[in-house]
Amino acid sequence: MITAKLLPGTAACQGCPSTMCLRTVLEALDKAVLVVPASCTSVYMGAYPHSAINIPVFNCTFASAASTATGIKGALEFKGIDAEVVVWAGDGGTYDIGLQALSGAAERNEDILYICYNNEIYSNTGIQRSGATPYGAWTNTTVSGKREHRKDVAEILITHDVPYVATASAGYLRDLYSKVRKARKIKGFRYIEILAPCPPGWRFPMDRTVEVGRLAVETGMWILYEHIHGEFRFTGLSRSIVEGKRKLRDLRDYLRIQGRFSNLSDEEIDEIEKFTQKKWEKLKKLHHELSHS
Repeated sequence: MITAKLLPGTAACQGCPSTMCLRTVLEALDKAVLVVPASCTSVYMGAYPHSAINIPVFNCTFASAASTATGIKGALEFKGIDAEVVVWAGDGGTYDIGLQALSGAAERNEDILYICYNNEIYSNTGIQRSGATPYGAWTNTTVSGKREHRKDVAEILITHDVPYVATASAGYLRDLYSKVRKARKIKGFRYIEILAPCPPGWRFPMDRTVEVGRLAVETGMWILYEHIHGEFRFTGLSRSIVEGKRKLRDLRDYLRIQGRFSNLSDEEIDEIEKFTQKKWEKLKKLHHELSHS
């Protein structure tokens, strides 16, 4: 009997972070229905009856993931079926096209778990920029480097005052597993965002996905945290950095391993460092305010 929830032999690129993270997420869940908007996953999962995902899946449009999940959850409750409804969406379907439905579901505090695997591009349609693409990064639509900094949907959802918001990285799958296990026990709207380094889109060797995911955290480019019922706390390596137990690595260690940043000038690297420091200070301030409120 086949018991794995994500079967081997998908059509994903070698080194794909989405497959390793999705496998981790599904193993952390018990009974679940997956909602997948247009994305890499909707391609590599394959078509019924040969789909690689061994649980119920509903494919939907880019813009409708959160509203589709809301409807499915309502139907399951009406029928008396206890199952977790989980959105598995890329940053294109989260940061840009699906943002209005996501915000609406969060505002209504719908009882769903929304997970964004953020590879900072529209990878499956040819590596175009998204709202999550960082400043200076090459994409096929920003060939001289993106001129804007990325927005931050996790922070946007914290302002919606939903029960649970967390960040994770493909470099730390145990951390991701524990956050999904925690989120599944909380009622109401929950959001987890995973930094998912994409080998072809970010231009690094396919066997270094986990290394890049860890470098993002070690250099401070990606910060791990949880926001639970109004309480904010750093987690994992980010917590050790805040507590002074670990030092941040040089940001250039993260940038130089990726071809998408190969043409950055010193001024552009300085701009990225300023943005990163500003992000740290903002989250530290939030942690301090909520810890003393």
